[in-house]
Amino acid sequence: MTFTVAIIGRPNVGKSTLFNRLVGKRLAIVDDTPGVTRDRREGEGRISDIRFRVIDTAGLEDAAGESMEAGMRAQTERALAEADVALFLIDARAGLTPLDEHFAQWVREQPVEVILVANKCEGSAGTPGLLEAYALGLGDPVAFSAEHGVGVGELYQMLRPYAEWAEESEGETEETGEGGPLQLAIVGRPNVGKSTLINRLIGDERLLTGPEAGVTRDSIAVSWSHEGRAVRLFDTAGLRRKSRVTAKVESLSAADALRAVRFAQVVVLTLDGRAIFEKQDLTIARTVIEEGRALVIGVNKWDLVEDKRAAIGHLRDKLQTSLPRVRGIPVVTFSALTGRGVDKLLPAAFDIFEVWNKRVPTGPLNQWLADVEAHHPPPLAKGRRVRLRYMTQAKTRPPTFALFASQPKALNDAYIRYLENGLREDFDLPGVPLRILLRGGKNPFAKSGKRG
Repeated sequence: MTFTVAIIGRPNVGKSTLFNRLVGKRLAIVDDTPGVTRDRREGEGRISDIRFRVIDTAGLEDAAGESMEAGMRAQTERALAEADVALFLIDARAGLTPLDEHFAQWVREQPVEVILVANKCEGSAGTPGLLEAYALGLGDPVAFSAEHGVGVGELYQMLRPYAEWAEESEGETEETGEGGPLQLAIVGRPNVGKSTLINRLIGDERLLTGPEAGVTRDSIAVSWSHEGRAVRLFDTAGLRRKSRVTAKVESLSAADALRAVRFAQVVVLTLDGRAIFEKQDLTIARTVIEEGRALVIGVNKWDLVEDKRAAIGHLRDKLQTSLPRVRGIPVVTFSALTGRGVDKLLPAAFDIFEVWNKRVPTGPLNQWLADVEAHHPPPLAKGRRVRLRYMTQAKTRPPTFALFASQPKALNDAYIRYLENGLREDFDLPGVPLRILLRGGKNPFAKSGKRG
């Protein structure tokens, strides 16, 4: 298991030079002209004994629409979505610019941890810019020189915790297969009973609990076995809305909890049965789904709910209206304090894990695609019919499908949702995120000499 580092910043601050230093090769073109890098470039980075996947990105520019700059920014945003941590670079010799400040504000709103790197700090010329960097509100800047290797030791110390997380979660990767432990994260708002639930599951007072919110600060990993199957449980700090997080310790705890979600396979979102699915619960659920994890809704304190039928009806309505693209999320009600119903939670987690790992054979998938196109053809694009040529499952965890079409950009969100719902229903894929990657051209696996 490794972790992913994205290098971001405005044009010409030294991102590609840093990329080359981390991978130990001149893979990225480096030039003083801004905008040399356009596409994302990936490599295997290394500092001393830690290894990671590193992504070089195009310079962040304030662009929209269909321009090349807007496409470059979209690629950068995708890289950031894949990253566990971002290195936000500024040019210390040039000092802070309005563009630095604009994108620092933007990156603070993204669900990824950020390390601020003041590049070009060799000699004394970068000192004023290094001091200015504190004003960005992204923590203490690392004084660095990508060209001369200054500050590599400090950057190592900043990245080391992510390497430790990756080592702890080694069983998460695709290559480990079903023999590795199930990586199960317990998340939720403060004081919903997450630690009490884990103590009940493992039959031991392993974690500190209490009536006050915020007892758990670090994400605690507990190795355990359930009916002969290895499980690695992660207890996490309660996640509150960003506007309510003021203390630095709580901010770090929240970041640690989000890191646990990224390294998990199945996530149990624990709710308080007396206040089901509040706004923050929905935010957490969406984060889990965006990360591509399998989700189980666990409703705790069910023994204290008076009108259980109304409560469960309210929850299912909320799921239907707020998360319509992930139908069939399993819901388990229980009381962690008394233990009633807790025995249903692990079977639900294992079941959704199997769906998350499911692979659909290509033959039935393309027969299904032909039937779909015949009964509900795609919309016309500029008077021409869009042809759905071929579909294959690109990966599992979550199930991800590549769809080859004659005009992929003409397939709107409504039609993609229609395909997702059909896949979910016809191939028994309830409750997990589904992804459809649109590709242009013909079936890439067809024989080159065959005419269609």
